[in-house]
Amino acid sequence: MKKITMIKMKGCPYCAAAFKAIDELKKNYPAAELEIIDKNFQPALAEKFTDYYYVPSMYVDGKKIYEAHPGENYDECFANVKKVFEAAQ
Repeated sequence: MKKITMIKMKGCPYCAAAFKAIDELKKNYPAAELEIIDKNFQPALAEKFTDYYYVPSMYVDGKKIYEAHPGENYDECFANVKKVFEAAQ
């Protein structure tokens, strides 16, 4: 699988939903390689990705596949995180 990079922020409810989806999806994609970058604690790493505004944002080999949006519910988040895992295959 290709590497998945997720940009997150501590305390973000959308990031928490994405992690819940990741936990569910990793059962079907056990070989997934996931790099987590916290925007607040690792700003130099996060600054390499310039095409996002909201977190979580998820990339496959540097290409943005998913960026959360305000008001997103868990089902939308799950579907988008699943697209990320599918793109990483």
